[in-house]
Amino acid sequence: MAQREVAEGREDTLSGMPSDRGILVTGLPRSGTSWIGKMLQAGGQVVYVNEPLNPQHPPGRSPGVLNTEISHRFQYICGDNDERWARAFGDTLRLRYHPVAELRRNHTLYDLARLAKYGGAFAAGRIKRRRALIDDPYAVLSAAWFAQRLGCRVVVCVRHPVSFVGSWQRLGWKANLRDLLDQPLLMRDLLSPYGAELRALADATDHIAQVAVLWRVTYAAISELDARQPGLLHLQRYEDLATAPEAGFRKLYETCGLTWTARARQRIIAATAAHQKATGAMAWSLRGGLSRTAFRPMDSRAALGSFRERLNQDEIDQVRGLISDVAGRYYNAEEGLAPA
Repeated sequence: MAQREVAEGREDTLSGMPSDRGILVTGLPRSGTSWIGKMLQAGGQVVYVNEPLNPQHPPGRSPGVLNTEISHRFQYICGDNDERWARAFGDTLRLRYHPVAELRRNHTLYDLARLAKYGGAFAAGRIKRRRALIDDPYAVLSAAWFAQRLGCRVVVCVRHPVSFVGSWQRLGWKANLRDLLDQPLLMRDLLSPYGAELRALADATDHIAQVAVLWRVTYAAISELDARQPGLLHLQRYEDLATAPEAGFRKLYETCGLTWTARARQRIIAATAAHQKATGAMAWSLRGGLSRTAFRPMDSRAALGSFRERLNQDEIDQVRGLISDVAGRYYNAEEGLAPA
């Protein structure tokens, strides 16, 4: 990879910080990042930070949380452009909130409530020596930078591509592939093999194909990073956690350097066995403070087959045809990759 390495002896924004200072939970939107992040928060050892790289406000564009400008969805950060990012995320990981910067930009009653929530959570987190847990699907293509430059423990969530596309289809979401094409460093380092494919679909009207290709190129890049640097990222399949949440999260707590407690176990069981079904993209919650995430308590096992309600058979076959080469790195033929 052409990415510039951090020069030996360079002043590091995060020098002196322990290597497990922060946790990043990432993966494409609708891959379970909010669910996983909230379950990791359940043990009371982290401060949950919701999508600071989301270019939409809320939850993003909040300089109190991340004091720098975001230019693209799926912002790519590497050694060639990271000076301002390292400084901004250094403050986030240290739980240093910027109330003046926040007030200069955001002034609504909701923004003031959010300022109070994050300002209080960051201050309490510093006092109690909690770690920052960043839940941000828009950081997925910068996952290696978070691990290497910031010393974060990085969990990359993978969701079965047919279920993933079905979720986007249900919500009416569209993939803007120009968010990837318009980042030269991203194309240079990670996505150059897929440039022609991305350009061919960038202005297409086939939105299912666009979303499927977004999944394909993203998880191809993640797979290649993992092959080059095993152990840098922890790849976590959504389906494995949904099938056995208690055992899966217990292991994930260990991976993230968190202590598995009775409190965490009880909250995870309650949140994954509740017979509720999400009906929208976002949920408002006042439990533990004002927040806007895609997490709702659910029956995690029942959620696995929901794609059949969202895509017809022709659409399912179309997705399988577009992603089979990359999906085979994460799922076998018996896990829904072969035609019905």
